[in-house]
Amino acid sequence: MMAQEMIVYETYNGSVFLPDGKFSNADVVCSEKILDVTERAGCDIRTDIQQENGADTDCGSVLDVSGKYVIPGLVDIHSHGAVNADASDGDAEGLRKMSRYYAQKGVTSWCPTTMTLSEEQLLTAMHAIRDFTSDGANCVGVHLEGPFVSYEKRGAQNAAYLQKPNIEELKKLNDASGGQVRMITIAPEEDENNAFIREASQICTVSLGHSVADYEQAKVAFEAGATHVTHMFNGMNGLHHRKPGIIGAAFDAGATVELICDGFHIDPSVIRMTAALFGDKLNLISDSMRCAGMPEGEYSLGGQPVWMKAGKATLADGTLAGSSIHLMDAVRNVVRFGVPLEQAIRAATMTPAESIGLAQEIGCIRRGARADLLILDKELNLENVIIGGQIWQ
Repeated sequence: MMAQEMIVYETYNGSVFLPDGKFSNADVVCSEKILDVTERAGCDIRTDIQQENGADTDCGSVLDVSGKYVIPGLVDIHSHGAVNADASDGDAEGLRKMSRYYAQKGVTSWCPTTMTLSEEQLLTAMHAIRDFTSDGANCVGVHLEGPFVSYEKRGAQNAAYLQKPNIEELKKLNDASGGQVRMITIAPEEDENNAFIREASQICTVSLGHSVADYEQAKVAFEAGATHVTHMFNGMNGLHHRKPGIIGAAFDAGATVELICDGFHIDPSVIRMTAALFGDKLNLISDSMRCAGMPEGEYSLGGQPVWMKAGKATLADGTLAGSSIHLMDAVRNVVRFGVPLEQAIRAATMTPAESIGLAQEIGCIRRGARADLLILDKELNLENVIIGGQIWQ
């Protein structure tokens, strides 16, 4: 690694969110990757680096973050779109706009999330994602939300393109994406004998969602290889004391789960309850669509018209569609709702990275991980975004 590429961040009593899920006074040294994380009590890292690498080493920048939080860049594993662009459009310029928008909001890694569409549309989207070079937040893989979901709980998914789970179709889409499919959402009751889940779980994370599965069906699906739940409570039967469904099965299986925390999809009391029940298995997601970062008006999701008013996005019949938030909004919301700050940060960084198999690379502040960092003030306002060791402008 060239010395002139080195950028040094010294916290000077700042609070760094470490892999143990707690804040600590520490210094972070990074170039493209994190080189060192040390509790140094405010000593001068620059002197140490020059002693180790030579007196003429260019140590780059030192950020004084006294009184600030230093956290990993946020990881959004479920985001359809923003700024009037959508991951399903198959448009390189739209992906670039989304990547830049997310970076501005503190999301440094994201999974473009597609909808239930025709094979032709999905292949076009996969090709665009395969060829895309990130210009801001890094694309870390595809989340296929459908087309293998249930009619009854389809939500904003287009019923015309629903299919039974088909491993050959998944392989075709994965190949078209350049092997970038990280997650697929399916309804397990549509998967005969869980044959699809057993094979698909060798390719990517299998998530249960948009499903009417009961507890037993979900339990067997988790035993077959599913490990995740897509936007829990939405697109599935609720938690009933005699019919626990997917939610109860997820708890028993130790699955990771997603929550949309925009203030519309889930009541704050249920968010607090879920956080207490699922602990470090909780993922915050945006489930954002093209209206995110845009004014009120008419938009689309999966080929269906969507109206956004006062931040709430719905289909014509009033069905909730995606959200208009970004992931930093979700973090602030759940903290305001009463979820502990440390859990909220973990749920937007470490756990989503773990959910898609990238725990050592992103979503954490540890030696060897990508140097994606956020500097926040004590009110959780975003002050600096650092992507790959460079301050994002």
